[in-house]
Amino acid sequence: MKLKTLLLVTLLTSIATVSAWGMDHAVNVTEKEGVGKYLTDADGKTLYWFKKDSMGMSSCSGPCAEKWPVYYRETVAPAEEFSDADFSTITREDGSMQTTFRGYPLYYWSGDAAAGETNGQGLMGNWFVVDPDHFPTN
Repeated sequence: MKLKTLLLVTLLTSIATVSAWGMDHAVNVTEKEGVGKYLTDADGKTLYWFKKDSMGMSSCSGPCAEKWPVYYRETVAPAEEFSDADFSTITREDGSMQTTFRGYPLYYWSGDAAAGETNGQGLMGNWFVVDPDHFPTN
């Protein structure tokens, strides 16, 4: 009986761990009036891209990266409309890792305090939410 109980507890713990991991790494699509569709992390926090970046290369470092923290997950559980190939990682100049969408680095905006906020949209004409329907796809 003890062995069955131990096996059951181990199985349930494993399932819970895998489920939590999957949720933490989810990227979803949200829609908001005035903004349209955009990508969010598992907690509903908005993901942004920087117009000065190029595929596979971040141009945001130092003070910029303090205001625009990188989004990084080793692997991503993409929303249904995406494939695993839409997401990848790059190594930044400082050696840290960053997740990309269709090759472009993803960021958070430090001015977004809660899920669903899009305060970084259009800032300085260079920062934008990631609209998956109208996103660079070189």
